[in-house]
Amino acid sequence: MPTSDSLDSDALFDLEPVPAEAVGFAELARLPLTELVAPDWAEALAPVEGPLREVLEFLSREVAGGHAVLPPASNLLRAFRQPLADVRVLIVGQDPYPTPGHAVGLSFAVDGSTRPIPRSLANIYKELDADLGLPPRIHGDLSRWADQGVLLLNRVLSVRVGEAGSHRGKGWEAITATAIGALANRVTANGVPVPLVAILWGKDAEAVRPLLGSTPVIASAHPSPLSAARGFFGSRPFSRANTLLQEQGDGTVDWELPPLP
Repeated sequence: MPTSDSLDSDALFDLEPVPAEAVGFAELARLPLTELVAPDWAEALAPVEGPLREVLEFLSREVAGGHAVLPPASNLLRAFRQPLADVRVLIVGQDPYPTPGHAVGLSFAVDGSTRPIPRSLANIYKELDADLGLPPRIHGDLSRWADQGVLLLNRVLSVRVGEAGSHRGKGWEAITATAIGALANRVTANGVPVPLVAILWGKDAEAVRPLLGSTPVIASAHPSPLSAARGFFGSRPFSRANTLLQEQGDGTVDWELPPLP
């Protein structure tokens, strides 16, 4: 069984998950920031390194106290393995799915083998079909979006199994706010803003709007079954995001996912 001592220093940067047993929250708390996230994210998150370590220590105590925590430590900071410089679209979620086996460190995504997919994700696929005519998939692997610079970031990056929202107010909000601010404040060598579109689904996501400055925002209700019919369906976020990217000279995202992961 591999341990944290046997991990390559850059293994955590792979988008494919590290085996869940490879590292624990206590080990994460002791690793240098540059081994937890991509190098440019390490620089951006340096101002909140202390709070991040406090959250990691809190998660270690949760586990020691007998609470199961999601996602596994190996995927906790997965969203930040994608280089900051590559991000073109930001999709903000709330907190991870609390169902065992669902949370993979990317908002709204699940492991490709998970069946059935969560209902919020099924609604995202319905809107993707209505918006761009792309057929819904039976799997929830969204890594192809991440590969194209779509940052799937929850406001809170952990949760107790079976207790949605249980890790809100534990420090994650300040960390993800710093990350979002770093994205919005990127400029080229000529001082021109780096292309970015933010997609905000639900009230928790909308709360980050003040952090985004002049970044174009697409906001609607959350895709949850409780709210999707109140403004998510019909919002056309995917085509609108592509139009806004093109207006900034940054091409488009191919939102079609492979039939199988």
